[in-house]
Amino acid sequence: MEYVHILFVLLVGFIALFIMAKILGKTQITQITPFDFISGIVLGELVGNALYDENTSIWQMLYSVGIWTILILTTEYITQKHKSTRKMLEGEPSIVIKKGKIEFDVLKKNHLDLNQLQHLLRTKDIFSIRECEYAILETDGTVSVLKKPALAVPTISDFKMTLPSVEIPITFILDGEVIFDNLEEVKWDLEKLKMEIKNAGAASVKDVLIAEWRKGEGLYVQLY
Repeated sequence: MEYVHILFVLLVGFIALFIMAKILGKTQITQITPFDFISGIVLGELVGNALYDENTSIWQMLYSVGIWTILILTTEYITQKHKSTRKMLEGEPSIVIKKGKIEFDVLKKNHLDLNQLQHLLRTKDIFSIRECEYAILETDGTVSVLKKPALAVPTISDFKMTLPSVEIPITFILDGEVIFDNLEEVKWDLEKLKMEIKNAGAASVKDVLIAEWRKGEGLYVQLY
């Protein structure tokens, strides 16, 4: 019965947290602020207590998750309506490199040492401080950078070239299964798709790992 109880609690906890994540939206997953970090710890404790504390029922866990969801939604609402609260609840970005110079006082304020700064810069393909004009420490702990003008990647507008149109690739086959909604979007039928993959060497749809189509480039096919 103990193992059945653990299984049941995990299933209920998983479903409850999944529903909560869907309600809160993707930003709670991608933008980990100090407030979100606390949320993760608290939610883990709520499920953990229901697992190992016999005095904590599943209904108490669900009630706690519900209350915590309401608190997070309320906090999000407050920060959206009142800009003055964002700094306290979400934090604010900090300029750690300004005009090529390290702002050491800002580093100390954010408890960031030089080795950590160098690591963050390397994730942005900057291997020397001399390459960086500006670096901003974001609220989620990542860094956004602007390279020095001489080292910045040139753009099409710099060369005064004609801008190509941007087209999103559409997947027709994934793991040997046809995505019919995508076929209908570009007015293809199954017979045409089979003919195209046959020209690429596939005997059937099951032989195709991925088939991706882009306007102006045709169909790309990779077999297993």
